[in-house]
Amino acid sequence: MNVGEIIVADCANGSGIRVSVFVSGCTNHCPSCFQPETWDFAYGIRYDSAMEQRIMDELAKPYYNGLTILGGEPFEPSNQRELIKLIRRVGTELPERDIWVYTGFTYDKDLVPGGCRYTEVTDEILDRIDILVDGRFIQEQKNLALRFRGSENQRIIDMKKTRAEGKLCLAQID
Repeated sequence: MNVGEIIVADCANGSGIRVSVFVSGCTNHCPSCFQPETWDFAYGIRYDSAMEQRIMDELAKPYYNGLTILGGEPFEPSNQRELIKLIRRVGTELPERDIWVYTGFTYDKDLVPGGCRYTEVTDEILDRIDILVDGRFIQEQKNLALRFRGSENQRIIDMKKTRAEGKLCLAQID
């Protein structure tokens, strides 16, 4: 897995102050994507243990609310298999930090057993994250007034509640 960019002290990609990791590789190729360079799986820098440690060291600073993972596409199968390691580590070492993941895929269609992006680690990722922002960016539904998403079809899903209740629950974000 490659990472195109890491933004520290980010307040645009989730609530509070965040470390945002933009992974590389995306097969969605949404028209008007704001980062088409991240479609290329080889874009950016190879993710390794040193980069992971830098992310963890930054995220440990007391002013952070959490980690955001976006891209590119975090739910591309090769990215899932690397990201689960970081997600596990954050959950173990920094359990007070929340985790947001953005995906162009749809939770209840693509990320379920039999879905086009379901892998052996998808359920574990979904169980461990707090918020999933799902759905492709659709230019015709673009709305600059929306918080934490670009088009009206995208949903902000409370994953803890969704997994506990067994039904999709949208997050109430202030």
